[in-house]
Amino acid sequence: MNEVVGRDDLLLVTLDTLRHDVAEELAAAGRTPELASRLPGGRWEERHAPGSFTYASHQAMFAGFLPTPAAPGPHPRLFAARFAGSETTAGGTYVFDTPDLVSGLAGAGYRTVCVGGVGFFNRQGPLGSVLPGLFQESHWEPSFSVASPTSFASQVARAEEVIAALPREQRLFLFVNVPALHQPNWFHLPGATREAGDSRETHAAALEYVDRHIGRLFAAMSSRRRCFAIVCSDHGTAYGEDGFTGHRLGHEVVWTVPYAHFFLEHPTSAEPSGSDR
Repeated sequence: MNEVVGRDDLLLVTLDTLRHDVAEELAAAGRTPELASRLPGGRWEERHAPGSFTYASHQAMFAGFLPTPAAPGPHPRLFAARFAGSETTAGGTYVFDTPDLVSGLAGAGYRTVCVGGVGFFNRQGPLGSVLPGLFQESHWEPSFSVASPTSFASQVARAEEVIAALPREQRLFLFVNVPALHQPNWFHLPGATREAGDSRETHAAALEYVDRHIGRLFAAMSSRRRCFAIVCSDHGTAYGEDGFTGHRLGHEVVWTVPYAHFFLEHPTSAEPSGSDR
């Protein structure tokens, strides 16, 4: 990452609440072709979330603690704050001397931009201002919210505007929190009703919706130069497993999340866009 930072643009997309099992099933069935085409080997990596709900998980990720591989470690991290005794800071780790990655990248010359989704990014109160307040520029409006059936398409359109307005030489760290998977998501499945509520099937339909639009985001982020992208979930959610519903709880479907990182090549590059380094 010490070669990547300062050379490439950076993209972090959190597919808020996305379950690993649902993500894997849809990729294997060909129902999320855009995402599957980017995944190294065509599959999501199984990881453990750093938190069981949005606020806790993002605080950890912005400190450099991305979801942890679901296998015995230690696992070297991509990013880390300088911290004496850290066992997961390795030679390839980008180390920053600030409390969080966002300000660390700003100090390295990046324009840091947040396109928010769920309520922890809406700036409609002190708590909803903490996470977006880390960024030099943040965007949120009701059309980006969990209640909007067109949330992700609206977010992508805003991201395209932000990218187009930047000077070409300006490096960019763009963060997008995607709320479409979060409840309510029933409206993404044709025939589903508000009365019947959300389900594993409507959760899957929401991911298909995201897949139909995420190619535009990838194209925009690679339009100026190569981009290093991280796409993952911050936590999963339960739909009745063992009697549990929702998240901020310790069930396996909440702690197990999909993760991938890959390069998005600039169109002039001959290297495949999905190559993993």
